Formats: sequence, structure tokens, C-alpha cells
Amino acid sequence: MTLDRHPQGKRSEVHGIFEKIAGYYDRMNSVMTLGRHRNWCREVAARAAPGRHGRLLDLATGTGAIALQAARRDPTVAVTGADFSAEMLRRARTKSGAGAVRWLQADATRLPFRDASFDAVTEGYLLRNVQDLEGVLREQHRVLKPGGRVVILETCPPSGLVEPVVKWGVRVIVPLLGQIVARDRSSYSYLESSTLAFASPEHVAGVLRGIGFQDVGWRKKFFGTNVILWAAKPA
Repeated sequence: MTLDRHPQGKRSEVHGIFEKIAGYYDRMNSVMTLGRHRNWCREVAARAAPGRHGRLLDLATGTGAIALQAARRDPTVAVTGADFSAEMLRRARTKSGAGAVRWLQADATRLPFRDASFDAVTEGYLLRNVQDLEGVLREQHRVLKPGGRVVILETCPPSGLVEPVVKWGVRVIVPLLGQIVARDRSSYSYLESSTLAFASPEHVAGVLRGIGFQDVGWRKKFFGTNVILWAAKPA
């Protein structure tokens, strides 16, 4: 989770939030999605599918949910899990199977990799926390090999007939769950606000196409509050 959306003071504050929530991040993701988060991470890894002996970069890896799914799916794939938060990475390294992943603290706006280094890039809840969405996606395009795929798991602003109900649920239930499950209402109040303020899948898809990605698509999840997007770098 990179935090470049914010001025330096706010950036440090939000970075502190992610450091603080690392210990109950997985539990909250499971509770907030009624257990669906694990399946979404599995779907992201399957859609990325870099092929045998390929290389996959999982950005905003957090505690490693997508990276570990990718490593389990094909043990021949070299998986790198990168995140801004040292505490998230520390938690990731304690999980079963963590030895199959290379864990790296890195900034998604300035990736420490050469051009065309990876066959696939995945990410979970990164884009809503960055200021320069296009710049971050350009970095992913840069490190992808021709023909490589990017697969994105993100929150999605609600729309349609369910919009008022979903907005109420996100504004009220998410901070309440933060208080009950994690005893931390304030951190999840931030996550609630960033969810509702994030761009639509249509907007993100347009940015991907503008950068040069092709075969862009997406599928909404969980009453339209989450979305998986995918795209390919031309071969």
C-alpha cells in the first residue's frame, strides 16, 4: 500500500495506519467481505497466470494474500511481494508458504526493477491510496514484459439502485466492525472514506487503455463494492 496520495504529513499519518492495522488486516478483510476476500485473491492469481517458470510481482502485497495464492498455484513461478509497510511484510513472512515468496519493501511509484522484468503484475487495494494513478500504472506497464498481464483487486464506488444502501453500509458498518473486531474505529473510518472516494472501474479501464494496455476488462464483486480488473501489455 503506497500512500503518495497525501502530503508528507498526511502520508506519514496514513502509513502509520497501515502499520497499525497489520495485525488484524486479514481478519477484517474476511469479516468485511463475509469470507469472500480469499476467493478474490485466488481469482486474481489465476487471472495473472504467468506460466511455468514465469515471474510475478504482487504490489501492495500487505500480508501476502495474493502473493501466497500465486506461489501455491504454481510453485515454478518466481513471486515477489512488495509493499510500503514494513509491518505488513513482517506479518507476511510468518505465514505458511512464505519462504516461496521474495518479500520486498518498495514504493509503487518508483519500482526498483528493470524494464520488462515480470510476466505478470498483481495488486490488492493499491490504487485508491495513490495520488498519481496513471503514474503508478505506467510503472507497472514498464516492468511488464510484452504480453504480460496486470490484474487489480480494488474497491468500487457503489452505483445504481443499491447505491444509497451500500453507501450507508460502508459509512456505518465498516467503522463499526473496526471498533468491534479490531478495537480501532479511526483507522477503518479512513478506509471507508477512501473506498467511497475512489474512481469507477470505467475510469481505471480508461487510464489503462490510455497507457497502452489492451484487452481490458473487469468484474464487480460483493454488491458492486469491490472489483477485479485485468489488462495485457501488447506482445
